[in-house]
Amino acid sequence: MFALPETHEMLRKTCRDFADKELIPIAAELDRHHRYPAEAVAKLAEMGLMGVAIPEEEGGTGLDTFAYVIAMEEICRGCASTGVVMSVNNSLYCDPVLKFATPEQKKTFLRPYACGKQLGAFALTEPGNGSDAGAARTTAVLSGDHWVLNGTKAWITNGYEANAAIVFATTDRAKKHRGISAFLVPMPTEGLSLGKKEDKLGIRGSSTCNLIFEDCHVPRDNILGQEGDGFKIAMMTLDGGRIGIAAQAVGISQAALEEAVAYAKQREAFGAPIANLQAIQFKLADMALQLDAARLLTWRAAQLKDQGARFTTEAAMAKLAASEASAFITHQAIQILGANGYVTEYPAERHYRDARITEIYEGTSEIQRLVIANNVLKQYS
Repeated sequence: MFALPETHEMLRKTCRDFADKELIPIAAELDRHHRYPAEAVAKLAEMGLMGVAIPEEEGGTGLDTFAYVIAMEEICRGCASTGVVMSVNNSLYCDPVLKFATPEQKKTFLRPYACGKQLGAFALTEPGNGSDAGAARTTAVLSGDHWVLNGTKAWITNGYEANAAIVFATTDRAKKHRGISAFLVPMPTEGLSLGKKEDKLGIRGSSTCNLIFEDCHVPRDNILGQEGDGFKIAMMTLDGGRIGIAAQAVGISQAALEEAVAYAKQREAFGAPIANLQAIQFKLADMALQLDAARLLTWRAAQLKDQGARFTTEAAMAKLAASEASAFITHQAIQILGANGYVTEYPAERHYRDARITEIYEGTSEIQRLVIANNVLKQYS
């Protein structure tokens, strides 16, 4: 690992200590009971981790994206459910509000969220559109001094705990994706109801649900950016969000590798630790290789974002590499633990389940490949 700047190294150690002492001891219980980590999230807020890259004058910590991904990795190493709550608030909620909100909007919809007093959500996906973000069926119609929203948003992380959501809705269907706008919707609000909590394979400590809009009235001034900016806001936000998910996948992978190494050193077969077996060593080598490659791609994308450079391709590469590495690494960890890897007494099976979603949310692996290929074709044309 490259030497980090002093501030970033201090942050890494602080987050690692917190994960060791506060998150690892409760992660299995949160997963088992589908319990939202309210106490842990409150402590993340005290540590300044709910708005890491948001300027201090807007309620955040005033660091950078690189600091954010370092913190994300360590928190997700401790508990991926807690990490995704932090990720959504930082990447998908606070970042676009910082970039596109008016000064008045920021007072209400950014500062309390960046400091962690309130929690945000991001509502783009719908039951029928999945990866086709430009096919929003949720509508927003201007009526006097309010927008009236109707439709359903699906797979919304933090849905049950959020105090506001960025909601994407079509304001002019004739313009297709250029007719999508973004709205700041306080929660709860009349006309907005929550669907059932989804019973998920992994990341079970965070709530995921539908947001159902039935003649939901939102003040006219709650539009984020300009009318028709929604698709642009969504795509820019997902670029940054993919870096956060890459960091989450790296953190899960790190936890799985550490568990596999510790187990291989103490588990004996044929009169010696299984770490002495070449078959196990090859697995550990491949796991470490993929982990470091994923981490470096994630760091590169974060630093490009901090430099103000284009980072769409690099973010897609980081998310694709890190998520697929995490699927591989957590799989190999179970193989090393054998039958013990298959039972809930050991964390390996939870890491395996948690890793799976990183290949799906904020753009599937297939979408990342399309993004990368499209930019490669442009680069070499």
